Amino acid sequence: MTTSTKPKVLRLSPFELSAARWDELREIADVIDLESKDREEFIHDLQTKYNDVTCIARDYYSFPRTGLFDAELAKHMPKTLRTVNHCGAGYDVIHVDAFTKIGVQVSNVTDPVVGPTADAAVFLVLATMRKFIQGHKALIQGKWPKASGVGLISMGQSPQGKTLAILGMGGIGRAIRDRLTPFGFDKIIYYNRNRLSPELEKNAQYVSLDELYRTADVIVIGIPLNANTRHMINKESIGKMKDGVVLVNIARGAIIDEAVLPEMIKSGKIGAFGADVFEHEPQVSPELYELPNVVSTPHIGTHTVECTRGMEEWVVDNIECFLKTGKVKTIVPEQKDLF
Repeated sequence: MTTSTKPKVLRLSPFELSAARWDELREIADVIDLESKDREEFIHDLQTKYNDVTCIARDYYSFPRTGLFDAELAKHMPKTLRTVNHCGAGYDVIHVDAFTKIGVQVSNVTDPVVGPTADAAVFLVLATMRKFIQGHKALIQGKWPKASGVGLISMGQSPQGKTLAILGMGGIGRAIRDRLTPFGFDKIIYYNRNRLSPELEKNAQYVSLDELYRTADVIVIGIPLNANTRHMINKESIGKMKDGVVLVNIARGAIIDEAVLPEMIKSGKIGAFGADVFEHEPQVSPELYELPNVVSTPHIGTHTVECTRGMEEWVVDNIECFLKTGKVKTIVPEQKDLF
């Protein structure tokens, strides 16, 4: 009996749409699947049956069995671990600093999520501005054609003459800009940690955060969730915005202090709210989603066959790149130049 000398890769989910790509990886690695039923068992297994893994592949669906990849979990990781490879763009479930301290690279998915997430943003912007969901509900309730006449459907707004603001101008933010430009917004502004080069900036204008709040008619949130951005959109920042502002979130729910939203929407300070992400998902308050000027979707911005397959294959790319070069393909920004 011989023991394999290939590095071991632990998959926390089946990654069913990328089977062929995983078969290719098996030429250079042993791929094993998670058997642990919960976090307690997972921590135990990391020191026993998984005590020699080199890479871990995780996704959103593995969270109930492992919980956060936080400092507590990091201290139980096997000494052989070199990478944690996340199947998603947002990686707030991984506390990067804790894994940096133990010498583990963290990767995420970039290119495959850009287009589908931007498409979701376009839908939410148009649906909130034009009151399309109000119209749909009136139709299925049998209140058409008189719904618009009796005020059941409030009057919508067109992009013409409006200022669109994008908070966070990374790849997704730029794709949102490109998709919404043909709709005729009068101006597109953005705020980013750093101003973009003219080639990337294109027709968008860089402004301060306060100017963005003060002048935007529509604000699309596309920044990552971290300690600095949690509850960045709160009662105070919303107070700086125009009355009737349209707010759309396709990033992470906790960027907004969700508890203040119903009051701000009912008062008219927020004219309409669209979101694919929520602070305590999958729990969402009916007080929020039952408001007529709220458009909500259950975190399905990347929920297409093509996008999911691309994301899963990107995880394999990250692992394969590490095994061949010693560095993952798309290391998270916090670890740039550290490995």
